[in-house]
Amino acid sequence: MTNSDTKQIYTMGRSEGETQRLIKQSQLYDAITRNFFARAGISSGMKVLEIGSGAGDVAMIAAEMVGSEGQVVGVDVNADILNIARSRAEAAGLQNITFIAGDVRDADLDSEFDALVGRLVLMYIPEVGKAFENLLSLLNTGGIVAFQEVDMTPYTATKHPDTPVTNNLIDWTLEVFKRTGGNTAMGLDLYKLFKEAGLPDPDMHYEAPIGCSESWPGFSYVEQSFRSLLPLLVDLQIATAEEVGIDTLADRVKNEVNALKRPFFLPPHVTAYTIKSGSPDWAAELVIDLKRYAPISS
Repeated sequence: MTNSDTKQIYTMGRSEGETQRLIKQSQLYDAITRNFFARAGISSGMKVLEIGSGAGDVAMIAAEMVGSEGQVVGVDVNADILNIARSRAEAAGLQNITFIAGDVRDADLDSEFDALVGRLVLMYIPEVGKAFENLLSLLNTGGIVAFQEVDMTPYTATKHPDTPVTNNLIDWTLEVFKRTGGNTAMGLDLYKLFKEAGLPDPDMHYEAPIGCSESWPGFSYVEQSFRSLLPLLVDLQIATAEEVGIDTLADRVKNEVNALKRPFFLPPHVTAYTIKSGSPDWAAELVIDLKRYAPISS
């Protein structure tokens, strides 16, 4: 892969708290990812390349699905967090995962993968089209391309005159990602990315965790997310620490939900998968249609 001087920017920062946020995020989004991978056709015996591994949650889902006869290679620029990912995979008894530290645009990777997957990673890659095409070169013909990315384009529709705390969180999130180069519309941009790379039309879904109960983990996840964002919010003068009020943030969001009886939306994700095919587009699309109606194990 071609080396690039352009740095990857991770808006959420690098900290122990951010690692815990990623793990908490998985509690809320893993069901979406698991069902998505099943629809896409990730199955026993496959060799899967997963980019942006973080704390290892997506790689572990893939490793469970490909089984002991399969293999997962996970890549992340943060070598420290991969030590945590390795420990978690070992604790889960998953011996079919290898984690590699490096930039996906120039990491020394094997080829002939059966699937290329990722969650919330393309949104942070500069010149993502070029990087994506390079990654596709590592994929076998007939291989699966499956990505899950955030899309906050319609997220502002969840704002309400009587939810000022929630409204601020949405505005602050959009602004900090805009200022740091993160693409908050990457989910809907997946279609363009796939097509410009010469892939068949993807199968796409739009999903978001929504919660309202006192015990819903989404409230503490929101607080943890803003602990990660707070240094940038302050440095970029988007909001002050006092305005964010991090220590009471979860309770204030929960109070708005209780007062208005209006559930809280976490950032929506778009999933998209297709098949890298050397055959005519209609053949790949037929495969996608058949997989869409295949039973999904719980």
